[in-house]
Amino acid sequence: MADSDRPTWANSDRPSWADDLPRAAAILRRAQRVAVLTGAGISAESGVPTFRASDGLWEGHRIEDVATPRGFARDPRLVWRFYNARRANLRGVQPNPAHYALVELERRLPGDHFTLATQNVDTLHTLAGSQRVLELHGNIRRVRCSRCDYRADRQLEPLPDLPECPECGALLRPDIVWFYEPLPEAVWETAYLAVSQCDCLLVVGTSAVVHPAAGLIELAKHHDAAVIEVNLDQTAASHLADVSLLGKAGQILPQLVAASA
Repeated sequence: MADSDRPTWANSDRPSWADDLPRAAAILRRAQRVAVLTGAGISAESGVPTFRASDGLWEGHRIEDVATPRGFARDPRLVWRFYNARRANLRGVQPNPAHYALVELERRLPGDHFTLATQNVDTLHTLAGSQRVLELHGNIRRVRCSRCDYRADRQLEPLPDLPECPECGALLRPDIVWFYEPLPEAVWETAYLAVSQCDCLLVVGTSAVVHPAAGLIELAKHHDAAVIEVNLDQTAASHLADVSLLGKAGQILPQLVAASA
């Protein structure tokens, strides 16, 4: 980055992360392999609710009622109303500068030297143009049968409260990994390998409390990778970060990617 392109701020406007940005940029610049782990915080800046409130509820519902296999078996209509509301919300949502900054970072690295693992199900990374995206927790635009192997991408089209499988007639469910369900094996193995081989893990917008995804941060440190954290506040993984940049990802990531060029 040329000196004329470097951001300047009035003293009163200088963000708290500005002093640490050059150190993070130097780490990212040296990295030949980069892995990224994103969570709900990066999508919140696009207007996607993070759902889990301080009282542990998701939009007024207990997690056990709307995001577990048992909850679906007990009241599938409630579960589908919850996810149809989430799907409807996404119709007016677009990627933000943080998503596009990660697209730019991927363009700079060859082949499989960049991997983006996300805990989000909103597909905003793909909409922004990211190519190597691993959806750890599924995809809200897809549905799958609760009985047979049927899967389909239904995008954000309106679905009934109790959608049925066109092949066997059983109930469809969102193609999302609920609590108490395992992650897709192939997706997890690819993410695990990418993080174990990376030089730098960029952690963006995740509280680092949902496992096994949060374990990728410890995995990176175990393999001597540098960890850069971008979050609004300190998290459960902040003590593992080589650099923590606390603020909005939409402001920080474009500056970080530009400064590391």
